[in-house]
Amino acid sequence: MEEKQKYQYWMRSIPGIGNKKLKKLVEYCGGAKEVYGLRKEQLEKISGISAKDADAICQSRHCFDLEKEMELFQAAKVSMITIEEESFPERLTYLSDCPYALFYKGELPLSKERTVAIVGARMCSSYGRAAALELGERLAECGAAVISGMAAGIDSFGHWGAIKGGGRTYAVLGCGTDICYPRGGRELYEQIQAAGGLLSEYLPGTPPAAAQFPARNRLISGLADVIILIEAKEKSGSLITADFALEQGKEIYAVPGRMDDALSYGCNELIRQGGGIVTSTEGLLLDLGFSSRKKGEKEEIAKKSLEKEELLVYSCFDLYPRNLEELVKLTKISVPNLADVLIKLQTKGLIEEYFKNHYRKK
Repeated sequence: MEEKQKYQYWMRSIPGIGNKKLKKLVEYCGGAKEVYGLRKEQLEKISGISAKDADAICQSRHCFDLEKEMELFQAAKVSMITIEEESFPERLTYLSDCPYALFYKGELPLSKERTVAIVGARMCSSYGRAAALELGERLAECGAAVISGMAAGIDSFGHWGAIKGGGRTYAVLGCGTDICYPRGGRELYEQIQAAGGLLSEYLPGTPPAAAQFPARNRLISGLADVIILIEAKEKSGSLITADFALEQGKEIYAVPGRMDDALSYGCNELIRQGGGIVTSTEGLLLDLGFSSRKKGEKEEIAKKSLEKEELLVYSCFDLYPRNLEELVKLTKISVPNLADVLIKLQTKGLIEEYFKNHYRKK
C-alpha cells in the first residue's frame, strides 16, 4: 500500500469533517499528507474551514495512530480510492458532495462502460421480480453494467439478472463493504464481488443504519447513465434515488403497474410526470441504443422447434410469470397435457419453474 494512503485514510476518518470540506482541503493543499502537516493557524486560513474544523483536524492527529489504523484497514481486505487519484470514478466527481474516498471489494465501474441502475421495492411482487431479472439479464447481455444497492427485492433480482446474463454488476452499500447486508445475502454478496464490485463511502466496519441508505442512493444514481424504477410505494426509498437522478440530469424509466396496486404508485406517478415508460424489454433496449439480439436469436431458434401446443403455451409468457391455473385458462389445454408441455419447454431451456406450479421465461 502506498505511503500516502495512510494519510488519506486518516483524513477520511476525521470526525465532523464532511466531503465538501475534505475537497476544499485537497484543493488547497494538494493531498492528505500535506494537510496532515499543517498547523492550526494555517488550517484556519483555508476558505470554508472554521476554527472548530481546525481543532477537529489537529485533535484527530493526536488520536489516530497511522500505522496501527492501517494494519486494521488492511485486515479488512478492502481497497480504497480517493479523489486525489485520476482513476477515481469520474461520474461521481460531478456530485456536489462527491465522496472523498470510496472503499471497495472487487472492481470499480469502468469509466467508459454503459451503466444502468435497477432499483425498486424490497417487498416486491412476482411481476417485479421477473421484470428485474429479465431487464438485468438482457442489459448485461448487451454489455451494460447493472448498478443497484443489494437490498432485498428488486435490487437483488436486478443483480442476479446481470450475473445470469454474464455481465458486470456493482452494489453500492449503506454500510462498510466488509459487512454483508442484508445478512441473508451472502451468496449474492460474493457473486457481485466476482462479477463486478461492492463499494461504499463508509469506513470498513461501519454497520448499516437507516440514515445512511438515502445518502448511498445518490451514489447509485451518480454511477448510472440510466435509472430504471420497478415497483415503488408512495414513500419508497427508491423514489429518493429517482429524485437524485433528476437533479443529476439522468434518464429515468419506470415499469408501469396496476392503478389499484400500492406498489405501482411511485412508478406510475413518475411516468405521469414525464419519465420514460418500459412497455417491453426490447423497446427499452432500442430506446437505450442497444442492438444486441443475443437472447432474441436464441429464442427464435428454439421456437422453430416447438410444436403447436408448445408454441401456444410459450406465447403466454412475457414479463409476467404464470401459474398453472392461469395457463389452463389462457390455453384451454387440459392439466395433464399442459404439464407435459411445460416439461418440454423447461427441457428446451425456454422457461423455468421458480416456485411450485409457477413458471417464467428463462
